[in-house]
Amino acid sequence: MTAHDHDDALDCGTTIDQLSDYLDRDRTPRDPHIESCPDCLNALEALERVGRLSRDLIDADAAELPAPPESWFERIFTSIQEELRAGRSLPISHPDPRVQITVTEGAVRALLRDSGDAIDGVFISRTEIVGDAETLGAPVEINLTASVRFGTSIQHLTDELREVAYAALAKHTDLNVVAVNISVEDIHTDIKDVS
Repeated sequence: MTAHDHDDALDCGTTIDQLSDYLDRDRTPRDPHIESCPDCLNALEALERVGRLSRDLIDADAAELPAPPESWFERIFTSIQEELRAGRSLPISHPDPRVQITVTEGAVRALLRDSGDAIDGVFISRTEIVGDAETLGAPVEINLTASVRFGTSIQHLTDELREVAYAALAKHTDLNVVAVNISVEDIHTDIKDVS
């Protein structure tokens, strides 16, 4: 059985379990494939964020709220596994018709996740690009699922997240984004250094 036979394998063949083991060994010995593969590097970053989140939640004073159920972490890991696949190739316009440039859907999802997680009090658990993103100019919607910090203004954080998502997509893609839809599905206690 090859790595490609695993359901949790990335497009390059590396599995989430292999990446998790690699992180557990503090990325030693250095694996040249993992350290140079964009899919692996995105997956490592996502796994590190979730690891920090889980450690911080365990360490946090959860007197006001109980710790999130184990299924919460499982949902996040499942979403990360699904989203780390390269997915569709999204076109980037270029003035020379002989030049074709694309960005993978996985890279755009990683961009959205990184942009959202950079907001203090927000943790992105799922991203989705809905619509014909493979056709330049076709309208698409972005669906983001997030957890927000207990005691913060959900309205303020979702407004900020929407602005950040629009700005990141406008700067790095040619997607015709007609809506950024945000669902807050979890509230977490104070977390340090999640982004």
